[in-house]
Amino acid sequence: MSEAPRTDVGASVDALLADPGLSAVQRRLFRSMLETVEQMLTDGTEIIDLKVADTALSEMADAFRMFQPYRTCKKVTIFGSARTQPHHPDYNQARDFAAVMADAGWMVVTGAGQGIMAAGMEGAGREQSIGVNIRLPFESGANPFIAQDPKLVEMRYFFTRKLMLIKESDAFVALPGGFGTLDEAFELLTLLQTGKAEPAPVVMLDTPGGSYWTGWSRFLADKVEPRNLVSPEDASFYRVTDDIEVAAQEIEHFYRNYQGCRWVGDLLVMRLRHEPDDAQLAELNAGFADLLDHGSIRRTKPLAPERQSGLDLNLPRVALRFNHRDYGRLRQLINALNDLPRLVRP
Repeated sequence: MSEAPRTDVGASVDALLADPGLSAVQRRLFRSMLETVEQMLTDGTEIIDLKVADTALSEMADAFRMFQPYRTCKKVTIFGSARTQPHHPDYNQARDFAAVMADAGWMVVTGAGQGIMAAGMEGAGREQSIGVNIRLPFESGANPFIAQDPKLVEMRYFFTRKLMLIKESDAFVALPGGFGTLDEAFELLTLLQTGKAEPAPVVMLDTPGGSYWTGWSRFLADKVEPRNLVSPEDASFYRVTDDIEVAAQEIEHFYRNYQGCRWVGDLLVMRLRHEPDDAQLAELNAGFADLLDHGSIRRTKPLAPERQSGLDLNLPRVALRFNHRDYGRLRQLINALNDLPRLVRP
C-alpha cells in the first residue's frame, strides 16, 4: 500500500487557534490534537479505526459539555446492577442512600439505566441527578427519572462511559451487581492503586445483613493478598458497609480536611482546610516516612503553577516528594490528615 501524501494543515490550524480567548495551554493542546488527526491522515488510518476515534472524541466532547456547568458541585457515582427490581432490598438501599447524599447537597451520577441506576436517580430526584447512559440493543434506554433531561448524555462505548463516570465524580458507591458492576469497581480500584485517578472515597454498600461485599472482600483477603498480588494497604481504598449512614459519613469524612491534590514538578501538593501544627507535622513525618523519596512532609503556600490556575488559593497546603508507588499508604496519609484531633484553624 502506497504511503498517503502528507497534508500541510498548518495554516488551517493557525486560523483555528487564533481565538484571543484561548490560553497558551489550550492552544498547545488543541494544536497537539489537530496534529494527531493530521498524523492519522498521513498514516492512512483505516476506516474502522477512524470510526472508533471519531465516535470516542465526539462522545467525550458531548460529556464535557454536559458536565461543565456542574464542575464545582460535589458528585457521587453509584454503580450497581441494571437487573435489580424495584421491590428488591438493594434497590431500596440505593434509593435511600442517594436521598441522603442529595439532602447533603451532593449530585448523584449513574449509568442512567434501570435497576440500581434508576434507584439512585429516584432517590436523588431529577434536579440532583446526572446520567451517562450506554446504548445497547437489548436495553430500553434511560430510566424515567432522567430521560429527556439535559443532564443526560448517551454513549456507544463502555470505555468512554466509564471514563466520565469516574473522571467527573468525587466519591463512589457500588451496590451488588454482575460483570459490569465488578468491572467498574475493579477498574476504579486499579486507577486508585496506580495513581491514575485522584484519591477518592469508595464504599461497597450492601443491604443490612447482606454478604455480597463481605464475600468479595474475603476473596481478596484469602486468595489475592496471600499471593502478593495486592498489598495489605490496598484495602484502605474502600469501605465495606451495610449501613447508609456509615457510607455517607465515609464520604463526608474524606473531605473533612483534605480537599484535593496536584503535582507541581516532583512535589505532590495536598490542599487542606486546616494545616497541621508543628507537633502533628512531626507525627505525620514519623508515621509516613516510607512514602517519601526524600525530604519531609512540609507546609507550603500555593506554588507558582497553582497561583496561575487560581484554584483554592485561600487553602493551606502540605507538600511531599511522594515515591509514586505506595498509593494505599497515601490514602492512609489522607485519613490521618482528616483525623487530626486538633486543627490549627477554627
